[in-house]
Amino acid sequence: MKRLTVERQEWPIRGTFRISRGTKTRAEVLVVSLTQDGATGRGECVPYRRYGETFEKVEKQIDDATAAIQDGARRADLLSMMTAGAARNAVDCAMWDLESRLSGTPVHELAGLPAPGPVTTAFTVTLETPEKMAEEARRNAHRPLLKLKLGEGDADIARARAVREAAPDSMLVVDANEGWKAEQLESLFEAFAELDVRMVEQPLPAGKDAVLADVDRKVPVCADESCHDSASLADLKGRYDIVNIKLDKTGGLTEALRLREKARAEGFQVMVGCMVATSLAMAPALLVAQGADFVDVDGPLMLKQDREPGLTFDGSIVRPASRDLWG
Repeated sequence: MKRLTVERQEWPIRGTFRISRGTKTRAEVLVVSLTQDGATGRGECVPYRRYGETFEKVEKQIDDATAAIQDGARRADLLSMMTAGAARNAVDCAMWDLESRLSGTPVHELAGLPAPGPVTTAFTVTLETPEKMAEEARRNAHRPLLKLKLGEGDADIARARAVREAAPDSMLVVDANEGWKAEQLESLFEAFAELDVRMVEQPLPAGKDAVLADVDRKVPVCADESCHDSASLADLKGRYDIVNIKLDKTGGLTEALRLREKARAEGFQVMVGCMVATSLAMAPALLVAQGADFVDVDGPLMLKQDREPGLTFDGSIVRPASRDLWG
């Protein structure tokens, strides 16, 4: 019989992490541990208030499923037992990790995937004044991919222009975090195309994005808040060009792999993203990130200190997880 435990953890952030919805100074995560026959598998999640999640609600979802999980429920059972979101993510990833440790088989083999290789991650420049964002970009101008947190409409053009001047050789992508208005899209897309921005993520609020189907998208548009799991894809056609796969939205690695397969089949490009969390949360995401068009798993780089052992970052290159960490 398995034994399931849940632990809240806080990891201080280096400086502050600011987006259009607010500022945070620490990463708050939940870690699920599943123990059986002397082996322990772990999964980490981030309850996200944007999706109505709190620590209490996520813990309650896990608690409600604990008896069935401890009695032998499997990953496939979770898809009907638990809704997509942070709670299922932590449990699903812990199940993968535990099976890997009990069987002595790496998770990528259990999932029928090739051995993962290193990937290049974006480095996030958080929302600030143009001057401060340019300063941060200048310090990181050696990185091949910078992701700009924006979301204040026309004022974002000056921010992007300042970053482009500070990091002329870096590829730029933009995350508007649902902060733009429909009437601003034409001028913003025009400006960002001129600045050679390669992608704009979630410019409009989820549920209010139908207008994207009628706009000349001079920059490819990525669905984040509008895309949770594979069931989301039907509403995205014609509006978005890329989908951002985050395990805290899909509810774990199992559904994330399914979403990646279906998204590719339906003609979407794929981005793999993350919440601000430790390497334990990033490790399973790296399996989804293999071959992705955009990768953003820099959460541990924002922390004052990551867990040990953690992922190895060589600049913007992320090495696959060691089995001491996960999988």
